[in-house]
Amino acid sequence: MGIAACAAAALLVAGCGTSTESGGTSAQSTTAGAEPAYAAALRPVITTLMKDNVIPGAVVVVKSPKQGNWTAAFGTRAIDSSEPMQVDDYFRVGSNTKTMTSTVILQLAQDGKLALDDPIDKYWPGVPNGDRITIAQLNEMRSGLYSYTFDPQFDAALDNEPQKVWTPEELLAIAFAHPVNFQPGEKFEYSNTNFILLGLVIEKLTKMTAAESFQQRIFEPLSLEYTSLPAPADSSIPDPHPQGYAFGTNVSTIDTYTLPPAEQAEAVAGTLKPSNQTNINVSWAWTAGGAISTADDLATYVKALVGGGLLDAKMQRTRLDSIQPIDPADPDRAGYGLGIVRFGTHLIGHDGQLPGFMTFMGHDPASDLTIVVATNLATVPSGEGSALVLVKGMLPTFYGADALPGKNPPAATTGASPTSTTESTTPGR
Repeated sequence: MGIAACAAAALLVAGCGTSTESGGTSAQSTTAGAEPAYAAALRPVITTLMKDNVIPGAVVVVKSPKQGNWTAAFGTRAIDSSEPMQVDDYFRVGSNTKTMTSTVILQLAQDGKLALDDPIDKYWPGVPNGDRITIAQLNEMRSGLYSYTFDPQFDAALDNEPQKVWTPEELLAIAFAHPVNFQPGEKFEYSNTNFILLGLVIEKLTKMTAAESFQQRIFEPLSLEYTSLPAPADSSIPDPHPQGYAFGTNVSTIDTYTLPPAEQAEAVAGTLKPSNQTNINVSWAWTAGGAISTADDLATYVKALVGGGLLDAKMQRTRLDSIQPIDPADPDRAGYGLGIVRFGTHLIGHDGQLPGFMTFMGHDPASDLTIVVATNLATVPSGEGSALVLVKGMLPTFYGADALPGKNPPAATTGASPTSTTESTTPGR
């Protein structure tokens, strides 16, 4: 992101409550009596970006010891509806789930149940190059394994059978039917296959479901009462929740989420509507992207993820030190490590996108700033992740006018290095 150093700002107070921004987008804040000065700067930015990118609704959480905390809901739970988004709404959090999977793996390494340099075939046979792909390389997206989510027949099945319940073994069979993309450790490439394998390792070593491990090892210790990994057959989202939307189909977005120019214009004009993906079955994402949470729970979680509280000090240092540039030619742009992302040079966390929803969670260990954005639209018509569009608009308020470079075209969903410093490192596929 090319973020500048965060400057401490004077805390001015302004009245708050429920207000209506320009364009008719409602914004509700939970701050009682007063809100931080930065909220006045962020409200019009968020509202304008949502209108320009046809994002129906969003929940924003900012936690800053220096500048104050702020939680606000913008827009509506559904398209063509006046029902406002609420700050306690549930969202599918997509690939933020990967950080949970990786955390449990690192805890098992702490406990001596596995070693990060163990080959995956020690725990799961039949993996191409399984004698040379390590547990660490799976976590770091450096295995070379084909991601099952790029298989055209798989994507057609998602479109045609949205309630199909997938097993991990089915997903691996799809992935392993394709040649490996490169040799282990050769480079970074995003692959959901990696985290399906890690989920199976968790279940084998703990002798419980991945959902139970998440609950016992992460959710309960952090008091994340509104976070869960649903059972594979459960396609519901707890109430309250918004409707979730996506442009295009799984097949049409294999190569890029960017709509053709004519369709972009129609979408912005409101004549082309995204499809409702709220109740699809996401068993195909499982430990790679199936979790559900709230924005406030994510804020608590990402601070522990980055700042400590889930791992011992040595393993936490190992995790943070594992982050390597996604693009070695541009090391400050973004990095990926043991199930964790560095966005630019300050924020660390992850993001997640599924048909219907996108979430971003980032924590700055230097300033203790936390930012979470959750939306009920996967990608905007230009192809960028919807939550990232809002995050990009927010960053200059905290990191100065030079926080963002010129906007680049959105990356294709192949898992290649992102083309923008704020482009998702965790594409929906």
